[in-house]
Amino acid sequence: MGIPVSIAGHEGRMGQALVAMVRGAEDLELVGRFEAGDPPGPALVGARVVVDFTTPEASLATLAEAAERGVAAVIGTTGWSEDQSGELARLAERAPIVLAPNFSTGVAVLARLVAEAARLLGAGYDIEVLELHHRDKADAPSGTALKLAEAAAGARGTSLEADGRFSRHGRTGPRGDREIGLQALRGGDAVGEHTVMLLGDGERLELTHRAGSRDAFAAGALRAVRWVDGRPPGLYSLEQVLGLS
Repeated sequence: MGIPVSIAGHEGRMGQALVAMVRGAEDLELVGRFEAGDPPGPALVGARVVVDFTTPEASLATLAEAAERGVAAVIGTTGWSEDQSGELARLAERAPIVLAPNFSTGVAVLARLVAEAARLLGAGYDIEVLELHHRDKADAPSGTALKLAEAAAGARGTSLEADGRFSRHGRTGPRGDREIGLQALRGGDAVGEHTVMLLGDGERLELTHRAGSRDAFAAGALRAVRWVDGRPPGLYSLEQVLGLS
Protein backbone atom coordinates (compact mmCIF):
# COMPACT_ATOMS: atom_id res chain seq x y z
CA MET A 1 0.00 0.00 0.00
CA GLY A 2 1.31 3.41 -0.94
CA ILE A 3 0.55 6.82 0.54
CA PRO A 4 -3.23 7.33 0.18
CA VAL A 5 -3.85 10.54 -1.82
CA SER A 6 -6.95 12.53 -2.72
CA ILE A 7 -7.04 14.94 -5.69
CA ALA A 8 -9.12 18.14 -5.79
CA GLY A 9 -10.25 19.46 -9.17
CA HIS A 10 -9.68 16.09 -10.80
CA GLU A 11 -11.54 17.00 -14.01
CA GLY A 12 -9.32 20.01 -14.78
CA ARG A 13 -6.17 19.81 -16.87
CA MET A 14 -3.89 19.82 -13.87
CA GLY A 15 -6.14 17.46 -11.97
CA GLN A 16 -6.11 14.95 -14.80
CA ALA A 17 -2.30 15.04 -14.91
CA LEU A 18 -2.14 14.45 -11.16
CA VAL A 19 -4.62 11.56 -11.25
CA ALA A 20 -2.70 9.86 -14.05
CA MET A 21 0.64 10.25 -12.30
CA VAL A 22 -0.67 9.01 -8.95
CA ARG A 23 -2.15 5.95 -10.63
CA GLY A 24 1.21 5.25 -12.28
CA ALA A 25 3.20 5.53 -9.04
CA GLU A 26 3.94 2.38 -7.06
CA ASP A 27 4.31 4.25 -3.78
CA LEU A 28 1.06 6.26 -4.02
CA GLU A 29 -2.62 5.22 -3.98
CA LEU A 30 -5.55 7.28 -5.27
CA VAL A 31 -8.29 7.00 -2.64
CA GLY A 32 -10.44 10.01 -3.51
CA ARG A 33 -11.08 12.75 -6.05
CA PHE A 34 -13.52 15.62 -6.18
CA GLU A 35 -14.31 18.86 -7.95
CA ALA A 36 -14.07 22.37 -6.57
CA GLY A 37 -17.38 23.14 -4.92
CA ASP A 38 -18.08 19.53 -3.94
CA PRO A 39 -18.02 18.70 -0.23
CA PRO A 40 -14.42 17.53 0.26
CA GLY A 41 -15.14 15.36 3.29
CA PRO A 42 -16.14 12.09 1.54
CA ALA A 43 -13.13 12.25 -0.79
CA LEU A 44 -10.74 12.69 2.15
CA VAL A 45 -11.81 9.50 3.93
CA GLY A 46 -8.73 7.31 4.17
CA ALA A 47 -6.42 9.93 2.65
CA ARG A 48 -3.19 11.07 4.29
CA VAL A 49 -2.46 13.83 1.76
CA VAL A 50 -4.72 15.95 -0.46
CA VAL A 51 -3.46 17.79 -3.55
CA ASP A 52 -5.34 20.93 -4.63
CA PHE A 53 -4.69 23.12 -7.69
CA THR A 54 -8.09 24.85 -7.86
CA THR A 55 -9.19 28.29 -6.58
CA PRO A 56 -8.44 30.04 -3.29
CA GLU A 57 -12.05 29.69 -2.13
CA ALA A 58 -12.19 25.98 -2.92
CA SER A 59 -8.71 25.33 -1.54
CA LEU A 60 -9.60 26.94 1.80
CA ALA A 61 -12.67 24.70 2.07
CA THR A 62 -10.47 21.68 1.34
CA LEU A 63 -7.86 22.78 3.87
CA ALA A 64 -10.42 23.36 6.60
CA GLU A 65 -11.73 19.82 6.16
CA ALA A 66 -8.21 18.42 5.91
CA ALA A 67 -7.19 20.13 9.15
CA GLU A 68 -10.19 18.59 10.92
CA ARG A 69 -9.18 15.13 9.70
CA GLY A 70 -5.41 15.45 10.20
CA VAL A 71 -4.75 15.24 6.45
CA ALA A 72 -1.65 16.93 5.01
CA ALA A 73 -2.01 19.11 1.92
CA VAL A 74 -0.07 20.10 -1.19
CA ILE A 75 -1.47 23.35 -2.61
CA GLY A 76 -0.63 24.76 -6.05
CA THR A 77 -3.47 27.28 -6.13
CA THR A 78 -2.59 30.91 -6.95
CA GLY A 79 -4.39 34.27 -6.78
CA TRP A 80 -4.69 34.50 -2.99
CA SER A 81 -5.94 37.69 -1.39
CA GLU A 82 -4.29 38.98 1.78
CA ASP A 83 -7.20 37.74 3.90
CA GLN A 84 -7.15 34.32 2.24
CA SER A 85 -3.40 34.01 2.80
CA GLY A 86 -3.98 34.78 6.46
CA GLU A 87 -6.61 32.06 6.74
CA LEU A 88 -4.30 29.58 5.03
CA ALA A 89 -1.54 30.41 7.52
CA ARG A 90 -3.95 29.80 10.41
CA LEU A 91 -4.94 26.41 8.98
CA ALA A 92 -1.24 25.52 8.68
CA GLU A 93 -1.08 25.71 12.48
CA ARG A 94 -3.29 22.60 12.52
CA ALA A 95 -1.99 20.60 9.54
CA PRO A 96 1.15 20.38 7.38
CA ILE A 97 0.75 22.32 4.12
CA VAL A 98 3.17 22.65 1.22
CA LEU A 99 2.28 25.80 -0.73
CA ALA A 100 3.92 26.85 -4.00
CA PRO A 101 2.78 28.87 -7.01
CA ASN A 102 4.70 26.47 -9.25
CA PHE A 103 5.82 22.93 -8.45
CA SER A 104 8.39 22.69 -11.24
CA THR A 105 11.89 21.94 -10.00
CA GLY A 106 13.21 24.09 -12.84
CA VAL A 107 11.24 27.12 -11.64
CA ALA A 108 12.55 26.67 -8.09
CA VAL A 109 16.09 26.75 -9.47
CA LEU A 110 15.21 29.70 -11.73
CA ALA A 111 14.14 31.76 -8.71
CA ARG A 112 17.55 31.11 -7.16
CA LEU A 113 19.29 32.18 -10.36
CA VAL A 114 17.18 35.34 -10.64
CA ALA A 115 18.08 36.40 -7.11
CA GLU A 116 21.77 35.76 -7.72
CA ALA A 117 21.76 37.61 -11.04
CA ALA A 118 19.96 40.60 -9.53
CA ARG A 119 22.46 40.72 -6.68
CA LEU A 120 25.54 40.39 -8.89
CA LEU A 121 24.45 42.83 -11.60
CA GLY A 122 23.27 45.46 -9.17
CA ALA A 123 21.21 48.59 -9.58
CA GLY A 124 22.53 49.40 -13.05
CA TYR A 125 20.29 46.73 -14.59
CA ASP A 126 16.53 47.14 -14.96
CA ILE A 127 14.36 44.12 -14.14
CA GLU A 128 11.28 43.07 -16.10
CA VAL A 129 9.29 39.84 -15.67
CA LEU A 130 7.23 38.58 -18.62
CA GLU A 131 4.83 35.61 -18.39
CA LEU A 132 2.57 33.79 -20.85
CA HIS A 133 -0.28 31.42 -19.97
CA HIS A 134 -3.32 29.85 -21.64
CA ARG A 135 -6.47 31.87 -22.23
CA ASP A 136 -8.35 30.33 -19.29
CA LYS A 137 -5.96 31.32 -16.51
CA ALA A 138 -7.91 33.43 -14.04
CA ASP A 139 -5.24 35.40 -12.18
CA ALA A 140 -2.56 37.80 -13.41
CA PRO A 141 0.33 38.15 -13.00
CA SER A 142 0.86 34.46 -12.40
CA GLY A 143 1.93 33.30 -8.97
CA THR A 144 5.21 32.18 -10.52
CA ALA A 145 5.87 35.62 -12.01
CA LEU A 146 5.24 37.17 -8.60
CA LYS A 147 7.62 34.66 -6.99
CA LEU A 148 10.37 35.49 -9.50
CA ALA A 149 9.85 39.23 -9.11
CA GLU A 150 9.91 38.88 -5.33
CA ALA A 151 13.19 36.95 -5.58
CA ALA A 152 14.71 39.79 -7.60
CA ALA A 153 13.28 42.44 -5.28
CA GLY A 154 14.61 40.67 -2.19
CA ALA A 155 18.08 40.49 -3.72
CA ARG A 156 17.89 44.24 -4.32
CA GLY A 157 16.77 44.97 -0.77
CA THR A 158 13.28 46.08 -1.77
CA SER A 159 9.81 44.57 -2.27
CA LEU A 160 7.08 44.40 -4.89
CA GLU A 161 4.85 46.43 -2.61
CA ALA A 162 7.38 49.25 -2.73
CA ASP A 163 8.73 49.01 -6.28
CA GLY A 164 6.56 46.64 -8.34
CA ARG A 165 5.10 48.07 -11.56
CA PHE A 166 2.17 46.00 -12.81
CA SER A 167 1.04 48.00 -15.83
CA ARG A 168 2.07 50.81 -18.13
CA HIS A 169 -0.26 52.86 -20.26
CA GLY A 170 -0.15 56.35 -21.66
CA ARG A 171 2.42 58.94 -20.68
CA THR A 172 4.19 57.09 -17.88
CA GLY A 173 7.41 59.09 -17.76
CA PRO A 174 10.89 57.59 -17.39
CA ARG A 175 11.31 54.21 -15.80
CA GLY A 176 12.17 54.36 -12.10
CA ASP A 177 15.63 53.16 -11.09
CA ARG A 178 14.26 50.65 -8.57
CA GLU A 179 11.21 49.62 -10.58
CA ILE A 180 10.49 45.92 -11.14
CA GLY A 181 8.02 45.46 -13.98
CA LEU A 182 5.62 42.57 -14.51
CA GLN A 183 3.69 41.91 -17.72
CA ALA A 184 1.12 39.13 -18.28
CA LEU A 185 0.19 37.64 -21.65
CA ARG A 186 -2.79 35.31 -22.18
CA GLY A 187 -3.67 33.18 -25.18
CA GLY A 188 -4.06 29.76 -26.72
CA ASP A 189 -3.16 26.70 -24.70
CA ALA A 190 0.24 27.87 -23.42
CA VAL A 191 1.09 25.85 -20.31
CA GLY A 192 3.39 28.49 -18.85
CA GLU A 193 6.39 30.56 -19.87
CA HIS A 194 8.35 32.96 -17.69
CA THR A 195 11.24 35.22 -18.64
CA VAL A 196 13.13 37.55 -16.33
CA MET A 197 15.05 40.25 -18.18
CA LEU A 198 17.90 42.17 -16.58
CA LEU A 199 18.54 45.06 -18.94
CA GLY A 200 21.71 47.11 -18.78
CA ASP A 201 23.35 49.60 -21.12
CA GLY A 202 24.56 47.71 -24.17
CA GLU A 203 23.51 44.24 -23.01
CA ARG A 204 20.75 42.27 -21.36
CA LEU A 205 20.53 38.94 -19.57
CA GLU A 206 17.42 36.78 -19.98
CA LEU A 207 16.54 33.85 -17.76
CA THR A 208 13.66 31.76 -19.11
CA HIS A 209 11.63 28.73 -18.12
CA ARG A 210 9.15 27.13 -20.53
CA ALA A 211 6.80 24.34 -19.51
CA GLY A 212 5.94 21.94 -22.33
CA SER A 213 3.32 20.04 -20.35
CA ARG A 214 1.79 19.88 -16.89
CA ASP A 215 3.73 16.72 -16.07
CA ALA A 216 6.61 18.73 -14.56
CA PHE A 217 4.18 20.42 -12.15
CA ALA A 218 2.50 17.12 -11.29
CA ALA A 219 5.84 15.41 -10.66
CA GLY A 220 6.89 18.20 -8.31
CA ALA A 221 3.58 18.09 -6.48
CA LEU A 222 3.89 14.35 -5.92
CA ARG A 223 7.43 14.82 -4.70
CA ALA A 224 5.90 17.20 -2.15
CA VAL A 225 3.26 14.57 -1.27
CA ARG A 226 5.99 12.09 -0.36
CA TRP A 227 7.86 14.72 1.64
CA VAL A 228 4.96 16.21 3.62
CA ASP A 229 3.39 12.90 4.68
CA GLY A 230 3.94 12.58 8.42
CA ARG A 231 5.34 16.12 8.92
CA PRO A 232 4.19 18.28 11.84
CA PRO A 233 1.78 21.16 11.20
CA GLY A 234 3.30 24.13 9.43
CA LEU A 235 3.44 26.05 6.18
CA TYR A 236 6.21 24.63 3.98
CA SER A 237 7.70 25.70 0.66
CA LEU A 238 8.83 23.78 -2.40
CA GLU A 239 12.37 24.92 -1.61
CA GLN A 240 12.16 23.00 1.66
CA VAL A 241 10.87 19.94 -0.17
CA LEU A 242 13.80 20.13 -2.61
CA GLY A 243 16.37 20.84 0.10
CA LEU A 244 17.14 24.30 -1.26
CA SER A 245 16.43 26.10 2.01
